[in-house]
Amino acid sequence: MTRDLKLAALFQALADPTRLRILALLRAMELSVGELAQLLGQSQPRVSRHVRILSDSGLIGRRKEGSWVYLQLADPERTEPLFDLYRGFDSEGELQFAADAARLDSVRADRAEAARRYFEAHAATWDSIRSLHIADAEIERAIAGLLADRPIGALLDIGTGTGRMLELFAPKARSAVGIDRSSEMLRLARVKLQEAGILGASLRQGDMNALPLTDRSVDSIILHQVLHYAQQPGAAIAEAARVLSPGGRLLVIDFAQHDRAELKEQDAHLRLGFADDAMRGWFAAAGLELDRTERLGGGELTVIIWRGVKAAASGRERAAA
Repeated sequence: MTRDLKLAALFQALADPTRLRILALLRAMELSVGELAQLLGQSQPRVSRHVRILSDSGLIGRRKEGSWVYLQLADPERTEPLFDLYRGFDSEGELQFAADAARLDSVRADRAEAARRYFEAHAATWDSIRSLHIADAEIERAIAGLLADRPIGALLDIGTGTGRMLELFAPKARSAVGIDRSSEMLRLARVKLQEAGILGASLRQGDMNALPLTDRSVDSIILHQVLHYAQQPGAAIAEAARVLSPGGRLLVIDFAQHDRAELKEQDAHLRLGFADDAMRGWFAAAGLELDRTERLGGGELTVIIWRGVKAAASGRERAAA
């Protein structure tokens, strides 16, 4: 297709007020088809047809998260000039965009309520585990200290859960991504980050053993209270090292070896903590140097932070890259 035909097809995709409203809403936040239908006051089948046209034109993309599918602008650099073209040209249309944006608060409220219900259903379990170790604030201060010696750069939080690590460190990072297997946890994280005013962090559904990221694409990785769920901790560390840039850092925060078997029986922990020697071996096999180990006692369970650094690229590797 020639450039002129592509441009004609693009404007044809935009030749409907509803599709312009959809783009404007997705500019503000990711939304599902059901949420768009609620905001636009239209049926889901009708909205789905508009979404398909916009998707076929390359203006929006889809991201699957469990049973949910979220829509987002496919390429903001491509769509932003379209908004610039529209701005000031149609004052009535701009008023409609503003009215649609005001209704986004209802979507945010629905998401917050769903997150609240999920959190309340699981709060007792989380609180019982927290009671066994040193206060979270002290652990978070220690993590911050181990990240403070250089810029965080591109941050990855594996097993982001409620998004707490992103809440703390995304504002200091060049970019930030949180990954979790649970769509419910991602929904909770999305609400908490929004309430904290952190809009730049990206949340994705994925597995720690198959991260949806390219090689050497992040500079700092946090695995906070996640590794004890891994069937093969060494494989999870190797996968983290794959996406870590040369000179980048991996922080694993987990328990020292312990004998609280109820955590395995009641809370699905596959590992009852870790020994330093085992962690050192996994780091070495993944090409990471274990350069710092910090032990945080003060509770029935000791929390340890292991920091590994990936070797800097050689001259030959830099040239190949």
